Order: sequence, then C-alpha cells, then structure tokens
Amino acid sequence: MTAVKVTPEMVKELRERTGVGMGKCKEALDQSQGDMEKAIDFLRKSGMASAVKKEGRETKEGTIATAESSDVIVLVEINAETDFVVQNDRFKQFAQAIALEIAETKPASLESFLEQKYRKDPTVTIDQYRALVVQSLGEHIKIRRLQLFPKSSQLSIGVYSHMAGKIVTLVEMEGGAGQEMLARDIAMHIAAESPDYLKPEEVPADVKAREEEIARGQVTGKPQQIMDKIIEGKIKAFYDQVCLICQKFVKENTISVADLLVREGKRLGKPLAIRRFVRWKVGE
Repeated sequence: MTAVKVTPEMVKELRERTGVGMGKCKEALDQSQGDMEKAIDFLRKSGMASAVKKEGRETKEGTIATAESSDVIVLVEINAETDFVVQNDRFKQFAQAIALEIAETKPASLESFLEQKYRKDPTVTIDQYRALVVQSLGEHIKIRRLQLFPKSSQLSIGVYSHMAGKIVTLVEMEGGAGQEMLARDIAMHIAAESPDYLKPEEVPADVKAREEEIARGQVTGKPQQIMDKIIEGKIKAFYDQVCLICQKFVKENTISVADLLVREGKRLGKPLAIRRFVRWKVGE
C-alpha cells in the first residue's frame, strides 16, 4: 500500500480532534501512514489514551490565568467542558502552574510550549502534563492561547481580572514604571466598556467609511454644509463609543480616558500614553 503523504492540514485536524501537540500528531500520522483513526490509536498507545478519548468534546468553559516573573507578564487561556471542573481546585492549580511555567520559560509559541519539558517533572512534556490532568478530572482540557508582555523601565503594566478570570484585560502604559495602579484602573475600564480600538487613527478605513455611509443615509434634505457637520458629529460619537482614549472613564465619567492621561501626566511631571491593550474573554 502506498503511504499517504502527511500534510499540515492533516496534522492540524488531528491536533483539533485530539488536543495533542503538533509534533506528536505529525509523528502519529507518519507512523500510521496518514490514517487518521490509526493515528489516534497510536496516540492512545503512547500513554494518552484517557485524554484522547475525551478530546472530541467541546470546551466552552475555562479561565484566563495570569503570572509574572522578573521580566515578563503572561496571560494564558485554559478551557474545560464544564464550569464545575473550572471551579475545581485541581484545575485552578493546573492553570496557575501553566501560567507560571510560561512566565519562567518564555516560549516562542503555544505549539513549542506544549512540546517542551515540564520543569517540575522533566519526564513529561507540558502536553503530557495536560493529559494527566485530563485523566484526573475526566474532562477535555485545552491550553488555547498564550501571550507574553515584556516588562520595561519605560512601561507600567496593569492587569485586571473580572468574573473569576472569565474576562482579563491588560494595559501597557508608556511614561515609566511605577504607575501600575493607574494602568490597572484603565484595564478595569476596558473590562467594563470593551473598546475595539485604542484611538481613532487605528480604526480601519473600511469601518470608518461604513459609519460615514450610515450617517449620510440618516441625514437627508439639509444643506451640504449642515449635513457634513452632522456626519462629523456622528463619527465623533462613534469614536467615543469604540476607541479607548475617547471613552468616558468609568470611575470618573466627566472626563475621557485621554483627559485622565493628560491630568495624571501633569501631576507626575511626565507624559503618559497607552501603548496597547488586550481584552480577553473565555471562548472568544
């Protein structure tokens, strides 16, 4: 029988079906001459039987764990099938251990992280450690995504966790370290207001054009100059809704986030600016 050529798409499919790392999936497909079901059997025989049997189940619940080392802060989303397991102490310990492992080892990607050895038990990889937890808890568990944020003397990083890790936000604020509380307040604002962009300049041209078209359709029968003013006002209102620095600050709704940065910058005697932000929600 002619062996089937193993393609990246096949490896990806096996990864999605099993939750096992890409390297192991490639090995299983090579050993099984491209036969998907035989590859799954191969993975079971390799010591991940209980895990693989559960991998097809959908993971809609989860938590976003955070950790930091001397030079980096990390976010990692870990999913499970039910909130019952997410609230289990074993799952919580696993999530925190994974976050700390990322902070200490600084992997280049999720895939490379899954393949690396677990420092507390070098006889297993991170993915095999995950499989052991699956066996222990009886549900499919998936490390879905991770991101590292390097620390710097020029940055203050604020992290805010909402709903027991269901939503986590992070803000990088330029202007020097030491303003983490202010950055955290802005991260809390982001959790509540869910901005799509940092500032108007970052709104894609097609999004702005669509809003202008909608606004123009709402304004008819007026002189062009008046129409232009009304449309300009509607676009500003759109920016006030979707751009972080334009939004009214949730803890002090008489000023915008931009006004807050200016005021606090003057108080500190140095300019402050938000470099970037992220807003993670479980399952998104």
